Amino acid sequence: MDLQLTGLRAVVTGGTRGIGRAIVDSLAAEGAAIAFCARTEADVEAAVVELTDAGTQAVGGAVDVADGPSLAAWVRESAEALGGLDIVVANVSALAIGPDERKWQASFEVDLMHTVHLIDAAMPFLEKSEAASIVVVSSVSGREVDFAAPAYGSLKAALVHHTQSLAFQLADKGIRANSVSPGKVFFPGGIWERAKNGNPELYNQALALNPTGRMGRPGEVACAVTMLASPRASFITGTNLVVDGALTRGIQL
Repeated sequence: MDLQLTGLRAVVTGGTRGIGRAIVDSLAAEGAAIAFCARTEADVEAAVVELTDAGTQAVGGAVDVADGPSLAAWVRESAEALGGLDIVVANVSALAIGPDERKWQASFEVDLMHTVHLIDAAMPFLEKSEAASIVVVSSVSGREVDFAAPAYGSLKAALVHHTQSLAFQLADKGIRANSVSPGKVFFPGGIWERAKNGNPELYNQALALNPTGRMGRPGEVACAVTMLASPRASFITGTNLVVDGALTRGIQL
């Protein structure tokens, strides 16, 4: 199926590794032009070269997404470089798991406020798009209490609420907003690879919870994001798409 993404322009935060890089690659494979950011300049530059060599129009920036003004400036620069914006994907997470105040602050500034600042900065460009779409990457930890409570899970739940509020508020402007909630996703350098090597008890417990017998792959989450971002999902807005291999057991009504 043609997702009708050819020629559309997307910004993705956290686009050099894991789920974020898979999203960048998936959007690019469907013909979108891409702007992405990450913290490490060398990683950004390497990814730009790879994407450009593959024929994608790609620009990247080394950005601290917790710095609202810097993030907004990068969005404006990206829109200028691409000639506008149609798709915004908020993907970065602090992965701040634990109860202390620093975890709460990091989750608030990175997970939640980076998303707010990103979308606010992109809004003038989305309002000019005929295929405007926002996709926010949340987590199943926002749906039920798990090992990531309280800070991480609470702020991931807030992301879903914010996204669904945006969907209602922006519907008359033709701007769609959806979230994707991945379950446990394994990739090199990710939290679950580190757990497998450093805390095998936690890793094995987490693995045993999933009835599929495995963890997800970044590309599986990226496919969900790409579909929701695409014009093919033109009447889907305000939804939270769970991608977890039946990990969670709560009923989403």
